[in-house]
Amino acid sequence: MTHSPADQQYREKQAGALQIGDYLYLPGDGPAEQITQIELEHDDFGVPALVVVTTLDGGNVRIAVGSSVPVGETTAVPDDVDTPAEGTPAVVVPPLPAVAPTVSRSAEPDPAQLALIPEPTGSPENVVAAAAESHPGRTGVAVLSERLVKGVNTKSGSCLRDLSDLAHELFIEQRDADNALAVADILNVLPFDGNRDRWMSVERSLALSSFICRELGQTERAEVYDQLLRAPDSVETDPFKARIAAKVRQRALNEPNLYDKEIFRSIDNGNRDAEREWRLLRLETLLFLRSHGGSHTLGEAELDHRIANELEAVRA
Repeated sequence: MTHSPADQQYREKQAGALQIGDYLYLPGDGPAEQITQIELEHDDFGVPALVVVTTLDGGNVRIAVGSSVPVGETTAVPDDVDTPAEGTPAVVVPPLPAVAPTVSRSAEPDPAQLALIPEPTGSPENVVAAAAESHPGRTGVAVLSERLVKGVNTKSGSCLRDLSDLAHELFIEQRDADNALAVADILNVLPFDGNRDRWMSVERSLALSSFICRELGQTERAEVYDQLLRAPDSVETDPFKARIAAKVRQRALNEPNLYDKEIFRSIDNGNRDAEREWRLLRLETLLFLRSHGGSHTLGEAELDHRIANELEAVRA
């Protein structure tokens, strides 16, 4: 039995939720056309990219997976289209499987957990100045701190990067965990504001802080940093987009760039400075993975071992 879409009420539906039998309003001013077939095209990375819809009149329309499209309310299947057997999904496009997380994704820290992060002992500028005073004559600390003591602006991406770099300098080069944490905590309490560029500095700081606290035996405080780092993973409220984001994120965790080629090339060329810079980037990636609880390819124990090796290499 076929229904006319003439009197259907307009509404929107996400491309990934379209079903055979839905009436889709095609581009232009024409009437809605009934969907008889749905296929899914992936991009070169294997991520769903396009929904290809075939209508009753044989026309095709390609829709980006995240788009919303106008449809009618009727979903009756036309007489000349095979109806799936009972218990068989009516949609040719299967829903993206939920990616099982490698660790439990806790909610954002509650106030009691956030209280594990100490209050600063003064203004951000005073915290930076105190760290610099502890390491007189250290060029790396001096260069960064001289810029920061003039004024810390947490809306400035370059300022956030300087703070993150200073925390890394204090811990990796000066082996000063206390001051590294104090500087990092200026960043660690900043919420994710949707700006990924700025968040990268906060993310680096949180991953470093989590590692330092685990090394100090402060596991509960480390978990707070881990939760804060993972908070942006759950900001997407649309279920379909969230599943795609989870799949892409899991692939990045499973197949991280650990700069092997660049490090081996530097070793072959005898370029110690370049090797060290690449190893620092590898260390940051390992710290990020460890704060995420590892992945399907790199577990926590393996990450701990690799992080220890990289720290020894860059500190040598």
